[in-house]
Amino acid sequence: MTTSVAKTIEARVQGRVGHITLNRPPLNVLDTAMMLELDDAISQVVDRVDFLVLRGAGAKGFSAGAEVADHTPDRVRAMLAAFHSIFRRLARAECITIALVHGYCLGGGMELATFCDFVVASESAVFGQPEIKLGCFPPIAMISFPKLCGLHAAIDLILTGKTITANEAHRLGLVSRIEDESNWSNDKSGVLEELCALSPSVLQLTRKTLRKLNATDFEESLEEIERIYFDELMALKDASEGIRAFMERRTAVWHHD
Repeated sequence: MTTSVAKTIEARVQGRVGHITLNRPPLNVLDTAMMLELDDAISQVVDRVDFLVLRGAGAKGFSAGAEVADHTPDRVRAMLAAFHSIFRRLARAECITIALVHGYCLGGGMELATFCDFVVASESAVFGQPEIKLGCFPPIAMISFPKLCGLHAAIDLILTGKTITANEAHRLGLVSRIEDESNWSNDKSGVLEELCALSPSVLQLTRKTLRKLNATDFEESLEEIERIYFDELMALKDASEGIRAFMERRTAVWHHD
């Protein structure tokens, strides 16, 4: 077994399985520095394993999302570049990815978890994309959610910013299974045990074919949504107002521009 620990990310390889833990409790909020560490950890592990497991440290949750302070005009480009590099890397990966989700799984945390091949949630998990309440939208979810749960469900989640339970996320198709999280401390996820009993080469080929037949060009879509985010969303007064209001702990005053 090999292990490496960065400031906010813990990575280890045990046999055929890579484990990466978001380690910035209590809520594992993803700031730009943490995103860079996560991207680096994935790059070091992803080609060495058949399965990659992502999880969050601490009792409160997988991740409450991206750091709001990094959404300001002077920092948002660097933040999104770091964040989206993670998804580009995961999209190119050949290993099977599994997210073990407990507690809060919000914003960028939900985008990260639901981008994995398997999303295994505990009963405690709470999901949501609250970006709209800050005058923003979630770029990755805009691409992936319509395929995962259908356009109408995606619109409901993204345009309202509401939170949903693990059972509701499972019903919508955003969660693969619900498991007892007490087993996870011993790396005993039922999904992982089932997969490890199967042929890794056949699994990888089947996964690759499934994704190829059922997906548009992710990286092309990501480039387009990045353009819209920077050139159109960030040009709106309300985009800046929403972030400022959150940081100043006041109600946003929308300009309707």
